[in-house]
Amino acid sequence: MFRLLILGGTQFLGRHLVDAAVARHHRVTLFTRGMTNPDLFPQIEHLVGDRAGDLRALTGRHWDAVIDTSGYVPRLVRRTAMTLEGSVGHYTFVSSISVYSAPLTRGLDETHPIATRLDDPATEDIRPATYGPLKARAETAVDAILPGRTLIIRPGIIVGPHDPSDRFSYWPWRLAHGGTVLAPGRQRAPIQVIDGRDLAQWMVAMAESQATGIYNAAGPAAPITMAGLLKTGCHALGADADLHWVDDDFLLSQGMDIDRGMPAETLPLWLPAREKVLAGLFAIDSRRAIAAGLKFRPLADTFRDTADWLGTRDPGRSWRTGLSLEREAALLTAWRQGQMVAHSAAKRTR
Repeated sequence: MFRLLILGGTQFLGRHLVDAAVARHHRVTLFTRGMTNPDLFPQIEHLVGDRAGDLRALTGRHWDAVIDTSGYVPRLVRRTAMTLEGSVGHYTFVSSISVYSAPLTRGLDETHPIATRLDDPATEDIRPATYGPLKARAETAVDAILPGRTLIIRPGIIVGPHDPSDRFSYWPWRLAHGGTVLAPGRQRAPIQVIDGRDLAQWMVAMAESQATGIYNAAGPAAPITMAGLLKTGCHALGADADLHWVDDDFLLSQGMDIDRGMPAETLPLWLPAREKVLAGLFAIDSRRAIAAGLKFRPLADTFRDTADWLGTRDPGRSWRTGLSLEREAALLTAWRQGQMVAHSAAKRTR
């Protein structure tokens, strides 16, 4: 029996990892602070501790592999890896494509330079400017402590049921409401998302095989555009929605911003053409992971399953990103008025 330790495991990717491992009949142990969904998975072993403090629950044990979903601060990741050095045969660290240094070129692969520089080398404050370098330093820490036993996964935007970020979930919700939908930016803008369940199933299989090295994990396998994503959602949900495309310049003039991981008014997955340094954000090369067995379910399934999950959430819950229906309507009205003025001015100059 394969013994798997998961650091985290009761939220989003972690819970999908548990489902995938249990489905493969592995013996799973969770190490958490016992604060998020503590009653989840009562059938498996829960160890309670804190990687910033008490790690005693991890000592004196042995697991075939560990998957670390909750490592953000290099010092704490190093401390955890040192604690587990003699207790696990293999260490999978969930990193991020945010480790890559700007500019992000289209088709960048695992050889692209990473950004480890921090203005304050001692900072442990996780914010958009530090998240990538901190993750990059955490990768280095794990690999230094468990050389030849480390697997680094760099996912893109992870989506699907139980996603607390709302970066994708907004779109199934909005499309299902129907009516005129503000579709942002360029119809042909590339988009990449990966269902957390696909990522989890592949990662468990990679841990089983003791795979090592670095792998990007962004999907789907075939390129998709913003228009393709939204149209797929409409068809999948049977939504009576009319996509009304609004250009980048107008949205920017209205104070909209891209999702930088901080409170801001934005439309999820929208990347204006002017963001040249991020041009490759949704054009990551994941061929190495695909060759190693990463597979992607149909995007329509992700839309349907996410919509079903949204139906179980508290309807009064505040969204972390996206627009209210009222704000969207106001933007569409302003856009139409601007288009009418521009059309009239063009007629007068003919």
